[in-house]
Amino acid sequence: MSRILITGARAPAALHLARLLDGAGHVVVMADSLRRTVSAVSRACAAFVHLPAANGDAAVYGAAVRKAIAAHQIDLVVPTCEEVFHLAALWAQGDMQVPLYAPPFEVLRRVHHKYEFVGVMQELGLAVPETVLLNTPADVDRVQLRSRELVFKPVWSRFATRVLIKPRRVQIAPTPAAPWVAQDFVAGEEICVYAFAHAGRLAGWAAYRPVHRAGGGAGIGFMPDDDPAIGPFVEQFVAKTQWTGQVSFDLMRRAGGDLVALECNPRATSGVHFFRDPAAFGAAFDGTGLVSPDVTGLQAVKAALWFYGPWQHPLRVWSDLVGAQDVIAWPDDPRPARRQIAATWEVARVAWRQRIGLAAASTHDIEWNGP
Repeated sequence: MSRILITGARAPAALHLARLLDGAGHVVVMADSLRRTVSAVSRACAAFVHLPAANGDAAVYGAAVRKAIAAHQIDLVVPTCEEVFHLAALWAQGDMQVPLYAPPFEVLRRVHHKYEFVGVMQELGLAVPETVLLNTPADVDRVQLRSRELVFKPVWSRFATRVLIKPRRVQIAPTPAAPWVAQDFVAGEEICVYAFAHAGRLAGWAAYRPVHRAGGGAGIGFMPDDDPAIGPFVEQFVAKTQWTGQVSFDLMRRAGGDLVALECNPRATSGVHFFRDPAAFGAAFDGTGLVSPDVTGLQAVKAALWFYGPWQHPLRVWSDLVGAQDVIAWPDDPRPARRQIAATWEVARVAWRQRIGLAAASTHDIEWNGP
């Protein structure tokens, strides 16, 4: 039994991970810089720690993390959201007494950078779209005539925010500090992958297709996918990078069946919801096994699906609301479902104060936008 600190407690993926690890016999402490998280009231959460903003004062944040580790006698810290970058930078100082379940900071930075990730994939011999780095407005001018064939996105971004797909004209102003990429548009079916590994050994993975989204961003309804080519792709990536921690990918499956890697998120994503067996998952997470998904049906954040679904898929959403398994629901743990309104309201207040959208507000205090 270990005492595990899971950060990013606001995320449904963090709640799910806590329930799996608690069910496997670990003591789980949750932490976040939001107060009203769904995880904080879960039976799987032995204690909740309120942290300062991860992207605020680094010394203050580091001191709070150290205090939480000491106070709760933590053996392992597991990030689930973009606070992973801030924690990895803290661990890079070399004075932390417990391991961080994540790769070194420079590895994280490289795979999250949407242009450098393409280079990593090419080194591994894996298919990627043709990608151009845009550091200046002059770089944009050079691809302007091909804009209807391209996808434009900041190298540091999340939830598809600010992405421009085949625009008629591009009006962006990249800088060396805040560059963009232009990628060839790849037609096909989007596949997302979640995996976790230990020192280059794959411990578990799940692939899925987003069928409902919160606006144009994060998935809120997902179906499993069993493409046999995905496993070897993930194995090769974690082996070549000697990956430790959680990692996720956005892939495109073209009409011929081949996979193209679009980008990497070095954190937990919705694929974790396809594991519901705590014993099997816990053994793999501890490094003593390999686990496969044990959920085969539609998964959804039903509260979000009620809100976004009718506007996007009015004919389909009602049957999916009935047929989907709610990822927030769990046997004998009803309080996180009831906490969703309060959790959303806290994020909405951030959105109102900062004059930003809900998606941006949900990561406002933890997001990482480059060194």
